[in-house]
Amino acid sequence: MRNKLAGKYTGTSESSRYFARNPEARRKKNAYNKRYHASEERKDYRAELNAANRRMGSEGDGKDVSHTRSGRIVLERESSNQARNGKGGRRLL
Repeated sequence: MRNKLAGKYTGTSESSRYFARNPEARRKKNAYNKRYHASEERKDYRAELNAANRRMGSEGDGKDVSHTRSGRIVLERESSNQARNGKGGRRLL
């Protein structure tokens, strides 16, 4: 049975509700994100973190490789790393 919510935007955040009501804005944002994440700078950034993740042997252990403010690369919990900038770019930690 197919997931009836697949392909629907059902989030409860303010931005999720906005994009659900404004499909043109959603298309515009998706187009921007596609260009942004295809840039050489983003590819290099991802490649650096992926290589460091393999080097540090942290694949599948719930840890992410993260850049610190000083530029070092460290291991930390995925939840801490991915939540750092918080809603609207406001720091939570």
